[in-house]
Amino acid sequence: MGFVHLHCHSEYSLLDGANRIGDLIRRAQELEQPALAITDHGNMHAAWDFQERARKAKLKPILGMEAYVAPRSRLERARPAPGAKPYYHLVILARDLTGYRNLVKLSSLAYLEGFYVKPRLDRELLAAHSEGLIVTSACLAGEVAGHLMDDRWDEAREAASWYANLFQDRYYLEVQGHDSEGQRELNDRIFRLADELTLPVVATNDAHFLKAEDHAAHDVLLCIGLGKDVKDPDRMHYDRGLYFKSAPEMAARFPGRADVLENTLRIADEIDVSFGKK
Repeated sequence: MGFVHLHCHSEYSLLDGANRIGDLIRRAQELEQPALAITDHGNMHAAWDFQERARKAKLKPILGMEAYVAPRSRLERARPAPGAKPYYHLVILARDLTGYRNLVKLSSLAYLEGFYVKPRLDRELLAAHSEGLIVTSACLAGEVAGHLMDDRWDEAREAASWYANLFQDRYYLEVQGHDSEGQRELNDRIFRLADELTLPVVATNDAHFLKAEDHAAHDVLLCIGLGKDVKDPDRMHYDRGLYFKSAPEMAARFPGRADVLENTLRIADEIDVSFGKK
């Protein structure tokens, strides 16, 4: 069973991702994975360097971004409710050159028009620049996930249906293969929603560091980014499983669901992007 990482953070997910691009490429080669996506938070800073180094290594580069999406309008500088985050996460991958150009446009507009806490998109921008893009529902911080975990099933159905209608045959619900709090329950609910709406599901691992033993180093990086002391008992901690897993490790996470790994290969096969300096 093969597998391709489609939700992966490099050092350009600033003070959150601990993976250097060269290390990611070498690790994908060691694990005999045919392709690799880099989906940094809100930016595509790694795109050129990643493309050039991956191609030299005969590894298919998949250019993407984990975008921030405003719950309403990107132009609204406010939180939807007191204490609530003013954005959701969404993974967007370029399927072809048109998709890459649209992704560049979306990234730029998120900073120029939608910046509030984070560079944010909204449904209006996504609808205007949807061609050539593949989208997955992202992590526990995604819109669909948030609704599901709060038992807002109607809202989850509406959101998933909206994305599925916009990105025809290019939208996937996402399950993840680690043990963060709530992840197992979310995976079960994602599978149930997928059955209701007849949507495909894809497996990812939200890789923030390279190997399991790198968790402690990443933990220090996270403290720097959050301005926290490493000994603070009340600070954020990342799950130890957010590393770059092999295909057998991912398959073990989803017994009886070979489709969620096969869909990573299907997406990788669909992607054909290359751009030059001009």
